[in-house]
Amino acid sequence: MSMMGWMERLSAPTPAPTPRESLALTVDGLTVFRGERKVLDGVGFSLASGSITAVVGRSGVGKTTLVHCLNGLIPLHSGMVAVPGLGSLDDPQVLRRHRQTSATVYQDHALIGRLTALDNVLLGLADQRHPLSPLPWSAEHCRQAAQALDDVGLLYRAQARVRDLSGGERQRIGLARALVRKPHLLLGDEPFASADPALVRRFGDDLRRAVDRTGLTVLLVLHQLDLALRLADRVIGLVDGRVAFDGPSESFGVSAQSQVFQGLYSVGGGVHLP
Repeated sequence: MSMMGWMERLSAPTPAPTPRESLALTVDGLTVFRGERKVLDGVGFSLASGSITAVVGRSGVGKTTLVHCLNGLIPLHSGMVAVPGLGSLDDPQVLRRHRQTSATVYQDHALIGRLTALDNVLLGLADQRHPLSPLPWSAEHCRQAAQALDDVGLLYRAQARVRDLSGGERQRIGLARALVRKPHLLLGDEPFASADPALVRRFGDDLRRAVDRTGLTVLLVLHQLDLALRLADRVIGLVDGRVAFDGPSESFGVSAQSQVFQGLYSVGGGVHLP
């Protein structure tokens, strides 16, 4: 079965969302410091359910920090990240539920090299059993993980240790580990950085189809601008920890791209140095 086929089974069809359910995540006044440096400065936006958002910008502008705030790995100095219908992530119960219904794919894959590909995908289901359990994974869990590997074309590498795999293969395992959770929200920090262009196109197309069919909500930090423009419904451009552009991908033209990647931000219709 193709990767697309498996991704289409991420969730059963659901009724059209009510207005309250139309947002998957809201961010308001998000500010984060690293030491005395302000990494994120008053960032705010909302993610529409069933959409793909690309976050772009130069290195060091706060893109990875933003992802870590959205999955609860970094505490906020001010502002709020909230899940509509659940509440703010500063509530431990809300954060726990958010982590159960979301998944993150990292640039460095965050895989364990000494473990097999199958074992790494199984780690995506770790919250479904007791962390100290001495028992082996259940047959159903192993079946889900094997199916995920099959759908990204790597079932034949299930027993290979990850340290012996190529960068592109590790990328596919990281994606399989995230999607085996059947998340409502998928976050990615340059998730296609190690994949060749043909594989990037395949992942992008399959992800687009999955979003259209299942309502999965996706936010990706991307350095491939062409992929961001082709794949995303919306682009958020960060400059110096602030939102310099937020709009439909088709509106992210040459002028806006120049502002974001030359380190400019717009205030009151003008362009200013940060």
